[in-house]
Amino acid sequence: MNLAYLLERIARTDPLRPAIFNGPHCVATYGQWAARSAAWAQWFQAQGLVPGERVALFMRNHPRYLELMLGAWWAGLVVVPINAKLHLKEMQWIIDNAQARWAFVSADVVPDRSALSGLQGVSDVAHAPPWEEPTPAQAGAFLHPITPRAGDDTAWLFYTSGTTGRPKGVMITHRNLRTMGMGYFNDVDTIAPGDAIAYAAPMSHGAGVYAIPHLMAGARHVVPLSGGLDAAELFTLGQQVGPLSLFAAPTIVKRLVDHAEAAQVAPARCAAAFKTIVYGGAPMYAADIQRALRIMGPRFVQIFGQGESPMVGTALSRAQLQDSAHPRYAARLASVGFAQTSVRIRVTDAHGVDMPLGEVGEVLIQGDSVMAGYWRNPEATAAAIREGWLWTGDMGALDDDGLLTLKDRSKDMIISGGSNIYPREVEEVLLQAPGVAEVAVVGAPDAEWGEVVVAFCVPQPGQNLQTEALDAYCLEHIARFKRPKRYAVVDALPKNNYGKVLKTELRKRV
Repeated sequence: MNLAYLLERIARTDPLRPAIFNGPHCVATYGQWAARSAAWAQWFQAQGLVPGERVALFMRNHPRYLELMLGAWWAGLVVVPINAKLHLKEMQWIIDNAQARWAFVSADVVPDRSALSGLQGVSDVAHAPPWEEPTPAQAGAFLHPITPRAGDDTAWLFYTSGTTGRPKGVMITHRNLRTMGMGYFNDVDTIAPGDAIAYAAPMSHGAGVYAIPHLMAGARHVVPLSGGLDAAELFTLGQQVGPLSLFAAPTIVKRLVDHAEAAQVAPARCAAAFKTIVYGGAPMYAADIQRALRIMGPRFVQIFGQGESPMVGTALSRAQLQDSAHPRYAARLASVGFAQTSVRIRVTDAHGVDMPLGEVGEVLIQGDSVMAGYWRNPEATAAAIREGWLWTGDMGALDDDGLLTLKDRSKDMIISGGSNIYPREVEEVLLQAPGVAEVAVVGAPDAEWGEVVVAFCVPQPGQNLQTEALDAYCLEHIARFKRPKRYAVVDALPKNNYGKVLKTELRKRV
């Protein structure tokens, strides 16, 4: 069923309910949102776009993002979200690969629309819509019908970050996104109509996907005036429009916690600004989440998923994160939680044979959230989906409670002297060493050992890290064979547009 019916349902039952905000200002009720999206659908069809064709969105976070996304679905089209931080050449490659017909851009990321080729048209999102703006009283009377779509029809063609080569187009269906939306209520958080989701992370990624459950609940959708992450702005915005929920990569969580600590914002004031902060997308180390809980209070929920199973894999609830009396609390903090309701999780060897509990293998996911496949890439699809299971490329272990602890991506594992070393385990230790702000561990080729462990460490402000002290700390906390053979103190770690550390770049350095 077409996801646009979710918007139509709320708009018909409660057209005057506040829906979209730009900062603290309401810019659309649900009736207006539906009317605008229906008008966009009519406009798309007037340009000759037919169901299944692709429309690219290449812009910073903007209130119109939601109107265009639902408008494209209303017309039966496929949305191609593109991260606004990408280079124009990278965007052009995605447009060509997706065979997109139309693109919506903002002038700050595409100053010259003629620089893009292969499209029927390019529109600036800031331009006034090509129709007469409906009044609130008229907003419930949208006349253009929704184009029917099947559950297995693609809704969202998401391109992977491409840190190891060309990105792949992940075909996310209407059923995938509906499954994710329904699962949010059971595994992540409750949503009331008066709740508000803030889009601080890119709407082209997980933050935009979380519009679905908040649309289901008829909640408010808040785009900060900055269009992105400004910790002080988010704290103020939360006070203005009510406690915010948001999806945040660990880098965003760290900035929020840093601001709260520097501004001496008490946990009670944090609670007034933030309802729920869902974190995922990259490793969140135990020391970091402990600090976040101490400074901001029980605001946090962890999820693990992939673009190939959007936001759906495992979850560690707010209650589980704050239950410090639990006998396995430390293990929970180091984990990514338990399988979400809509999926099954397995850990297997390279042949698909289940690993014994506690032993490391590749994490597999099965369920209605798993992608239909990779766009125009049957070979990659066959490698990723085997006998109905998504092979994630992540290495992890399950315990007898069903708790999943991730180690690393399979390609990140270091084999030194015949022993497997998981970088995350070393990183967890170094992050607790005095003076260390960030750390990333990679393997470097070695004639004697095959690979040796190399640690890149970012010092805390004003700190002077010494290799000898770091090495002594590791020797106190992990096996000798796991400790780094080399340390590099750097000002910053290279990261992609979603805040993930580029270990491919670090390997080049070593």
